Amino acid sequence: MAEKFISDRNLKFLLYELFDVEQLLKYPRYADHSREVFDMVMQTAMKMGKDLFKPILSEMDKNQPEYVHGEVKVHPQVRTIMRECGAGGWIGATFDSELGGQQLPEMIGMMVPTAIFAAANYSGSVYNSLAIGAAGLIASYGTQEMKDLYIPKMLAGEWQGTMALTEPQAGSSLTDITLTAEATDQGYYRMKGQKIFISAGEHTGVDNIIHLVIGRIKGSPPGVKGISLFVVPKKRIEGKGGLVFNDVNCAGIYHKLGYRGAPITQLAFGENDECRGWLVGEPNKGLGYMFQMMNEARIDVGLGAACISSAAYYASLEYAKERPQGRKLSSKDPLAPQVPIIEHADIKRMLLFQRAIVEGSLSLLIQCSLYHDLEKVSTGEDHENYNLLLELLTPVAKTYPSEMGILSCSAGIQILGGYGYCEEFPLEQFYRDVRIHPIHEGTTGIQGMDLLGRKMMMKKGKAAQLYLAEVRQAIAAAQNDPELKNFAAALENALGQLEKVTAHLFGLAAKEGPEMFLADATLYLEYFGIIAIAWQWLKQATAAQKALQGSLNEADANFYNGKVYTCRYFFGYELPKIEGLAIRLLSGDGLTVTMKNDYFEE
Repeated sequence: MAEKFISDRNLKFLLYELFDVEQLLKYPRYADHSREVFDMVMQTAMKMGKDLFKPILSEMDKNQPEYVHGEVKVHPQVRTIMRECGAGGWIGATFDSELGGQQLPEMIGMMVPTAIFAAANYSGSVYNSLAIGAAGLIASYGTQEMKDLYIPKMLAGEWQGTMALTEPQAGSSLTDITLTAEATDQGYYRMKGQKIFISAGEHTGVDNIIHLVIGRIKGSPPGVKGISLFVVPKKRIEGKGGLVFNDVNCAGIYHKLGYRGAPITQLAFGENDECRGWLVGEPNKGLGYMFQMMNEARIDVGLGAACISSAAYYASLEYAKERPQGRKLSSKDPLAPQVPIIEHADIKRMLLFQRAIVEGSLSLLIQCSLYHDLEKVSTGEDHENYNLLLELLTPVAKTYPSEMGILSCSAGIQILGGYGYCEEFPLEQFYRDVRIHPIHEGTTGIQGMDLLGRKMMMKKGKAAQLYLAEVRQAIAAAQNDPELKNFAAALENALGQLEKVTAHLFGLAAKEGPEMFLADATLYLEYFGIIAIAWQWLKQATAAQKALQGSLNEADANFYNGKVYTCRYFFGYELPKIEGLAIRLLSGDGLTVTMKNDYFEE
């Protein structure tokens, strides 16, 4: 198994050279930190990734969680991971200091450890991420009593959180949820219903699990307008701090293709009419609250996919450098020594594909985290603008790494050939692990409808205009570099085409209605995502070209030249794919809308 799973050199390039994370230190919220602190966070996270997470990567996959008498037994190291993440301040890294957090920027406190831990062992990394998301939601909308009761234990890694949305009959259609909450005169609600596909919803790695559950108060309006949010602990506190079972039962676990080290559970609330939940915020506003955790989780899913792909890339690269096979096509001596397969052009193409996906995705994700940090410290119009940019890019940052991560890991298997298909090498696990990401936290189809149907018209199109301005700023910065000016022109042409395609689709919406308008929203998301990653690669190449003007050692020169070559690859091999997508998006023939169900052969 390859020793390397993520590049700290690349992370530093993105954080310091491309996005200038140190600019955040001028704001009071982050003024107590420094680059030395940021470097220490990265160094310590890398050590934890290597020593704590990675050694059990294969073990957690082979020894899956077991459902025994209503309890889910997970790898014993999960408890160690949670406690160490709590004791080291990783769970509370971005939380306010008054809540016991470190108040680090999102770019450092969330992106760095999450990226490193997920690249080392994705299944092992999700437990503390769930605690972060649930505790953050309570911090934003919970009462002071809730904050005092739950957050300290969650940040310490003793308790975990979940996000419980999906129900058997509803799937992703939250309009159709039926879990009920009946008010009592004692301040709590009696909860009754089921939730499915709840990540780490029950397990032995923590002492308690705090579920953030959406449901309907009896008598509430139908549809999404009647959804409320509740805190429902597995064990509730009674008397002087004693824990009492809260009638939250695990009905079973699902046996998955990959991502096997973390259980996915089915939960039954109130089988004995003793499940108590406490309302978060106001009645019937729960879905709005839950979207905070959901959007953070979507960024997290994209990051997880990019980082599994990172581990796959470095495993592929190590193998390609060490595996001798064949000779250069130009060699005329059949008895000449074999060359490492990295010498073959097609292997380089696949490695460039992997690197372009991994580092392009990481760049977009850190771009989003920068917007998140700036949103936190800004006021007025700036605050709104950063929020709009983050909202617009969230479905892209979730989906591009998720969908392309599958292809990236597949390319890794191809590089290893027959070995890549075998359990003795890690590529087959990475391929299985990454497949969940286009499904998690809203499928690709849902993300496409979100981008085209909602985000592109947010604030009368202001979000889209802000995004176009950001991309054109990167184009302007690259135009005067003779090595990059053609790429800048190609990206400008792509933006012009994006505007044309978008205008066409909105015209279609006015004439034909929403079914035709959103029929190919997934293709629109793919189209938009390729352009967004081209933007990130142009930015990276611009920074690399600037660095190459200075006096560099061999390792740094290789790193920056590698960035430029990968940008060249993306603009030469990936960006042209938008032409075919544009043809389809401009056709508007409604093929998938008008085809009758009976035309499918049974």
